[in-house]
Amino acid sequence: MIGPLSQAGGSAPAAAGTGEPDPRLREAAQAFEAVFLRQMIGSMRQAKLGEDLLGSAAADQFRDMADARLADTMAERGGFGIAEMLLNQFQRRSPR
Repeated sequence: MIGPLSQAGGSAPAAAGTGEPDPRLREAAQAFEAVFLRQMIGSMRQAKLGEDLLGSAAADQFRDMADARLADTMAERGGFGIAEMLLNQFQRRSPR
């Protein structure tokens, strides 16, 4: 079994006994969810069902940037709940 990670700042995982997770932990969990969603959206884009009428390298790059922004927004809103599940898992494992 892996032990808890040490934190450079020495702050507790929960914010001052409020039961709220460390803001850095929440940010990391949301970033992980965003990366996961980017991968999922990218896989969905690869499953093309027809030709791309306006296909070009510039359009592909713009589409990738739009997909990344979409994934970031979806992670911020928490609709999938991946970040929340990660936070719950880490809170159960962290020393209080």
